[in-house]
Amino acid sequence: MTIDREILIRPRLHSKEQEEEILTSVRSGKPNRVRNVRRRHLSTGDSEPIIRNRSDSTKTIYTAGRPPWYKSDGADGPSPLVIGICGGSASGKTSVAKNVIEGIDVPWVVLLAMDSFYKGITTEKDKALAKTGDYNFDHPDAFDWEAMIEIISKLKEGKNVEVPIYDFNTHSRCAETKTVYGATIIIFEGIMTFHLEKLRELMDLKIFVDTESDIRLARRLMRDISQRGRQINDVLNQYNRFVKPAYEKYIAPTISHADIVVPKGGSNRVAIDLIVKHIRRELDNRKYRVVRKTSIPRNCSDPASLHLLPQTRQSMGIQTIIRDRNTPRNEFIFYSERLMRLVFEYALGFLPHEAHTVNTPQGLQYDGVRFSGNGLCGVSILRAGETMEKALMKVTKDIRLGKILIQNNPDTKNPELYFLRLPRGIADDHCVLMDASIATGAAAMMAIRVLLDHDVREENILLVSLLMAAPGVHAIAYAYPKVKIITAAVDKTVSKDFHILPGLGNFGDRYFGTDANDLMTDIKEEPFSSD
Repeated sequence: MTIDREILIRPRLHSKEQEEEILTSVRSGKPNRVRNVRRRHLSTGDSEPIIRNRSDSTKTIYTAGRPPWYKSDGADGPSPLVIGICGGSASGKTSVAKNVIEGIDVPWVVLLAMDSFYKGITTEKDKALAKTGDYNFDHPDAFDWEAMIEIISKLKEGKNVEVPIYDFNTHSRCAETKTVYGATIIIFEGIMTFHLEKLRELMDLKIFVDTESDIRLARRLMRDISQRGRQINDVLNQYNRFVKPAYEKYIAPTISHADIVVPKGGSNRVAIDLIVKHIRRELDNRKYRVVRKTSIPRNCSDPASLHLLPQTRQSMGIQTIIRDRNTPRNEFIFYSERLMRLVFEYALGFLPHEAHTVNTPQGLQYDGVRFSGNGLCGVSILRAGETMEKALMKVTKDIRLGKILIQNNPDTKNPELYFLRLPRGIADDHCVLMDASIATGAAAMMAIRVLLDHDVREENILLVSLLMAAPGVHAIAYAYPKVKIITAAVDKTVSKDFHILPGLGNFGDRYFGTDANDLMTDIKEEPFSSD
C-alpha cells in the first residue's frame, strides 16, 4: 500500500519515522508509544507533547488526543477544562503547567503556548531590530488575538485545529503547523493570557505565576543565550526597554483576574498540590462513561440506515469459509479480501451520481452516470480496518487514505483515541470508514465523531464492515442516523466481553497471524446488557 504523505494531515506529535513505528507495532498486536524530540527554538519546544512522570518513570502522560467526548446517543459530553496560566517572562509558567499535568496524572492534556501566536516579523528593518533586541515583542500588538480566541474556542468545542509554530531564530511563523485535536484538559500559558476579556471568558481556572524580577531576568538570560542564540547585551537591552515596562503596564495588573496566585513558580509544591486537588474535583464532577449496550429489545426492526449485502450463494459461501475456525490463514486472507471487494462494490452504489452521456467507439451515445461528489477518501480504524484498504484501492482509482487508532482503556473499558492521520480537504469528501468487524459500535462511533469534528458531513459517511453485531448497528444508527451502514452480515448477539456471536473470531489476529490459536472456546452465548 502506498500513501501520498504530502496530502495528509499529520499531528505534529509524531515524526514520519515515529508514525511508522506506531503503525508497525499496531499491526503486530503489541502497540507501543514513542517519545518526541523537543525543538527549543520553536514555539512548541516549551510545550512538550509527552511528559514523563517523575514519581513513576514508567508512566507517560500524553498531551495530544482524547478519551470519549460523546454520550451514548452521540451528543456532546462535557467540554474540556480550560486552564489559563499567566505571568511575566521566565516566571516559571511552563514549569507550573508541567507540574500540574504530572500531578493530576490524566492522559489527554493539551499544553498550548501563547508564544505560538506571535504575528511574526516581515520587514528586513524589523528583523534587524529583533536581532539586537530593539523590537518590542512584549506589546499586545505583537500577538494574533483573533487566532488565539478562535483556536481555544474550537478546542473547547472538541474541534480539530491547526496551531501556528513560531521560530524564534527567524522571528517568523513556520510554514508547518501543529495539529491539535481536543483534550480532557487544555492548559494555555503565556505572558498576556489574561489581557483580553474574551479570552478570560473561555477559561475555567486562571492561575497567575508571581516570581521576583531578578529571578525572571536571570532565567531569561540563560534561556535566550543558550536556546535562542542571543547576545547578553541584546538580551539586557530588550529587557530594560520592553520586557520590564510591559510587565508593569500589561501583565502585573492582570493578577486581579486570577483565581489562584502561585509565588515562586514551579518550585512551590504547596500551591501546585492545591491546584491539582482543585482540578481533580472538577474532573470528578465531569466524569462519565460511554454505555455500550450488548443487547437490543426483542422484535426491534433494522434501522433504515442499515444496508446488508445481498445474501447470494457466493457471499454466503465466502462467509462460511472465513467463519470456520479450521480455515488456514492464507485462505482466510484470500476469501476475506474477496468479500471486502464485494462489499465495497455494493457500498459505492450509495454514493451520489449524476446522469452523464459518453460517445462509444461506434460513434453512438451511451446515457450513463458518474460520481457527482467533490471527492472520495477512505479511513480505516486500526488495526482490523487497515486490512480493507487494499480491497478498496482495487475498486476505486486514486483514492486517498487515512487512519484512526482507537483502543479500549483497560481500566475504564472506554474507547480512547490514540492516533489519527487524515487526508487534507476531507471536509468536502465522501468518506468510506472501514472496520472489519463491529461489535458494540463504541469505536466506530468515536471514529465517526472524529470525522464530524474535522467537518465531514454526517450524510457523507459510509461505514463499511464485513460483520456487525445488531447492538452495534442500532447504537450507531441511533447516534448518527444519517451515516449509511453497509455490511456483509449482521449477527444478533454480543457476549459479556464484547465478542460478536457466533462471529468469526478476532479478525485482526486471524488476518495478521498474531494470535491464530486463540479460538475463544469458552465464550457463552448469553444476552447481556451493561445498563
